Amino acid sequence: MTDYEAATAFLGEWGPFQQQVFFLLCLSTVPNGFTALAIVFLADTPSHRCLIPEHVNLTAAWRNSSIPLEVDNHSGALVPSKCSRYKLNDMRSFSETGLLPGVDVNLSNVPREGCLDGWEYDRSVYIATIVSEWDLVCDNRWKNPLTSSVFFCGVLTGSFISGQLSDRYGRKTVLVVTIAVQILFTFFEIFSQSWAVFCALYFVVGVGQISNYVAAFVLGAEIFGPSVRTIFSTAGVSLFFGAGYMLLPLFAFFIRDWRMLLLALTLLGFLCVPVWWYVPESPRWLLMLFMTNNYPHRNTLTIAYFVLSLNTGNLHGDAYFNCFLSAVVEMPAYTLSWVLFRWCSRRLSLSLSLFMGGLFLLLMLLIPANLISLAITLEMAGKFAVTTAFAIVYAYSAELYPTVLRNTAVGACSMASRIGSIIAPYFIYLRSYSISLPYILVGSLTALSGLLSLLLPESYGMPLPETIAHMQRQSADMTQDNLSKTV
Repeated sequence: MTDYEAATAFLGEWGPFQQQVFFLLCLSTVPNGFTALAIVFLADTPSHRCLIPEHVNLTAAWRNSSIPLEVDNHSGALVPSKCSRYKLNDMRSFSETGLLPGVDVNLSNVPREGCLDGWEYDRSVYIATIVSEWDLVCDNRWKNPLTSSVFFCGVLTGSFISGQLSDRYGRKTVLVVTIAVQILFTFFEIFSQSWAVFCALYFVVGVGQISNYVAAFVLGAEIFGPSVRTIFSTAGVSLFFGAGYMLLPLFAFFIRDWRMLLLALTLLGFLCVPVWWYVPESPRWLLMLFMTNNYPHRNTLTIAYFVLSLNTGNLHGDAYFNCFLSAVVEMPAYTLSWVLFRWCSRRLSLSLSLFMGGLFLLLMLLIPANLISLAITLEMAGKFAVTTAFAIVYAYSAELYPTVLRNTAVGACSMASRIGSIIAPYFIYLRSYSISLPYILVGSLTALSGLLSLLLPESYGMPLPETIAHMQRQSADMTQDNLSKTV
């Protein structure tokens, strides 16, 4: 086992078999890129106002003035209230007596009430989202970020259980089963009749999504030789994940109903079906049938990645273009992650990309409000740096742990990072108090995590450890080398 790579070198690294497995494992991550951030469009909040029922007898003047004006927290302009209306009985009384709003009646003295008859939503952008379907606005707006957090709770749960199952029953078995879970439960979501049912199904989708991603990642890392492994674990899976992310705004632009968008996502999942027939089980794992706590700083890192990704709907301009731009930025970032992983220190690459990501976000605080293009450029630069770190840290984690517990360890790291993704929607929610607050928090945490990453062990140029003893021996050798260099 200690000479596994030398013993299998005669097979070559990039023949037809490896190319086939490489492509299929990468292809299996495309639906994950779509699923992970689909909530940007599934749960977007259309413009809305209190519904004034058609049967209520109001004059045109009173119907047009039925919604009070309020100061918008972001622009400072007067906009119609989203959560209140003038009291309906009072408006009916004024209308019946012929009094005119703003002329005979001072509207500031008219009592207000909540949206007792529900809301009417702007249909110019979306036919329906889960927000308009189940009125997740005003007093129920807390349910919107919670929806994302429920999904990431599922991702956390999947990270916890899938690693152990994969180390026990095989990478391929867990990969195929969890792909099926993701496809089926995404399809079941289409028929949700309540927000609670949708969230319960969305939780299971999260379990399947991370489970098959980590299983595919570890399976490829254990099948391929050193040079192909480097490409696969950085640019390979990441670029295909990014391709799925890029497809999201394209599909959402043409499919404006959330149920039909989920149907498209279900169909996209069938790209993974050939995996069952054409991808083998990990030979390293099969060999172990016969025969540690260095967690990179993925929790802060994950906050930064998902805050920047989920925030695209709040950027100035078209939501579809902003989401597409956010996805496009990831492609060169994944390419850079491969370059850094191929020729540079893992520890320094991770530290630098994290620190620069945090720095770009903090620099946004110095940009005047009217320089919108510059602000978006800096946010995309931050997203670029954080995405680079995100790709590096997955491959870095796989190199640190031995085959006997690699899937469990990578899953445990992923589970730790889910804490970040669970709370990420609430970082965006802080915009309602201060637009700058999310950038201050995320930028500071990301830069700090870049500095702390310097404390991690180096794995550049080291073979994948097979056993815990092998891992410990490598760590000891590395420590000795560092001491020798210091002396």
